[in-house]
Amino acid sequence: MTAATTLTRTTTCAEDELAALQREHGRWLFALLLRLCDGDRQRAEDLVQETLVRAWQHPEALRADDFDSVRPWLLTVGRRLAIDARRARQARPAEVGDAILENLRVSADHAERAAAALDVREAVKTLTPEHREVLVLVYFEGASVAEAAHTLGIPPGTVKSRAYYALRALRRMLPGYAADLR
Repeated sequence: MTAATTLTRTTTCAEDELAALQREHGRWLFALLLRLCDGDRQRAEDLVQETLVRAWQHPEALRADDFDSVRPWLLTVGRRLAIDARRARQARPAEVGDAILENLRVSADHAERAAAALDVREAVKTLTPEHREVLVLVYFEGASVAEAAHTLGIPPGTVKSRAYYALRALRRMLPGYAADLR
């Protein structure tokens, strides 16, 4: 920037000064900010505007007497604004776009889960005690077949067959939940 285009409040109005500053240094500033914003044009344009607002707010920093060009000052301010913006984005949770929301699986709400739990509980009560014991140990408490066999004092093959027949009985009693009982 030359002495003729220096930002001073006495020679020209603020809009003309900012327009001149934008014409002379805007491309350089935008190119830098575009790289710092990972190609996000909208964010880079916002940062260019914010940098120019800072220049307008601090005309004393742009005096031509102190240095040959204001470009280094503008690029430094723009770079610092980009770093601050990146840190602010990293400090808050990631934004979710509409495309991501459309692909998400809809989960049942709390009332539906509670109703399903009651249905399963009632169905489990109808099983024979032997089948219920195996089912509770293996599926609800997470015991392995060997652990369930040891706890119940029966062979592992018996644990497997009782679990199979218990699930088969539950599938018949809960036809709407058949996919969940595999």
